[in-house]
Amino acid sequence: MACSQQSKERIEIVQEVWPNGTMYEIFVQSFADSNGDGIGDFNGMTSKLDYLQGLGIQGIWLMPIGPSPSYHKYDVTDYYDVHPDYGTMDDFKHFVKEAHKRNIKVVMDFVVNHSSSEHPWFLDAKADKNSQYRDYYVWASIDSIQDQLSKKEITLDSDNITQWHQNGDDTEYYYGFFYGGMPDLNYDNPKVRDEMINAGTFWLQEVGVDGFRLDAAKHIFPDEQAVKSHKWWIEFGDAMRKVKPDVYLVGEVWGDAELVGPYLKGLPSMFNFDFHHAINDLMRTEKNNGIIENLIKTRNIYAKIQPEYMDAIFVNNHDQNRLISNVNNSVAKNKLAVAILLTLPGTPYIYYGDEIGMLGKKPDEMIREPFLWNVLEKDSLRASWIDPVNSNDSTVVPLVLQMQDSNSTYSVFKAWIQERNKELIIREGDLISLNIADNLLAYERKLGEKTIVVLHNLSGEQVEVKLADLNCSQVEFYVGNKPLLNEGVITLDPYSSVVLN
Repeated sequence: MACSQQSKERIEIVQEVWPNGTMYEIFVQSFADSNGDGIGDFNGMTSKLDYLQGLGIQGIWLMPIGPSPSYHKYDVTDYYDVHPDYGTMDDFKHFVKEAHKRNIKVVMDFVVNHSSSEHPWFLDAKADKNSQYRDYYVWASIDSIQDQLSKKEITLDSDNITQWHQNGDDTEYYYGFFYGGMPDLNYDNPKVRDEMINAGTFWLQEVGVDGFRLDAAKHIFPDEQAVKSHKWWIEFGDAMRKVKPDVYLVGEVWGDAELVGPYLKGLPSMFNFDFHHAINDLMRTEKNNGIIENLIKTRNIYAKIQPEYMDAIFVNNHDQNRLISNVNNSVAKNKLAVAILLTLPGTPYIYYGDEIGMLGKKPDEMIREPFLWNVLEKDSLRASWIDPVNSNDSTVVPLVLQMQDSNSTYSVFKAWIQERNKELIIREGDLISLNIADNLLAYERKLGEKTIVVLHNLSGEQVEVKLADLNCSQVEFYVGNKPLLNEGVITLDPYSSVVLN
């Protein structure tokens, strides 16, 4: 254990923060409504880019924005357009351009595993077995799938128990992993692969987005044909890099390191679901559960597979309960979780509204409720497409009030985001786990000759640590009350964090 003693000066930033800076996930429908129709839109997002820049955000991940019959828009009807509720393509291009002016990257959800059952391809395919689009989807006779029809299984990323779906009086069933309204595309068909490469090229080249979050990346082919899925993502990744050499591609693959690893050859970044589960467990139990050791192990495994590997770590997103709702609405634990998230290597993701402590428990609509910009009677930008159950003025302090409070959730999030942006060692330094006490999460970050130690008190009680045990002498950074330092012993308040050198 060793903290650098040589200098109090910060390491100079000599490169862009991206992609090691903080990403911000937005559900457009709930973020900011510019025209008063109750639905968030592109112009509303554009009007809040200064806010995101001030917060310190380096990149934005947008949930699906394409035409779709559903509120969540994960069932696409046109891969070359935007949903009219959100605005026009020109509105979106303007948003991308304005984001880039502020050095904010734009990553869009790209849903290529399946289309909507209302996509023109599928409408034509289901109506005519001789359709040119019939082979864009996966079909099977009822006799060949009898055993699968009787198999009822819920997976980690879908509660759908029936993957084969009847097409009226048709003797053939079509495959839809998530549900009948989302028929899976047939990637054995080279025309389908070309279609998706062409669509990806359009968004990178013609619209100017910086990359994609690839939804349901492990379901391109069934699990027993995973090797085909790996090959597809290599094909897709290579094609996108020809268009944009620095394209950012992050995949959604629920599974352990052994399952996820092969996908990295095509998708250099993956969401770390193990980390998500571990940090939620950490906050609930208030005991060190080996989260740092496991993170180091996973990073080492992935780096051997993909030298350009970039970990995508997150506390919660649009598919999970918000962490704060998992820990009895503890504002303190919400703040602690982000301090942990933002002092680790990789690309940290924040879900919109986390920075003001928005609450959320499933069903999904209830974890995607409207952002609270101001008190309700003054909030002209608040979306109203849904009546919020979890996050409203009685449960969450709106942003405008939190911005006036130096101890608010917003202020804490902003402070840690900006500290990460300032400190290269936090973004890119090596990670070394320290075992001190069960109720303390501790680790070193090391870059060149400099080392810092990060301490997090996981408990509701004060914790004392001898700096000599860490070979540290001083506090470098903290948020909130200054930790008490007396005769070489630092006292951490409940659920507080500190950076030492």
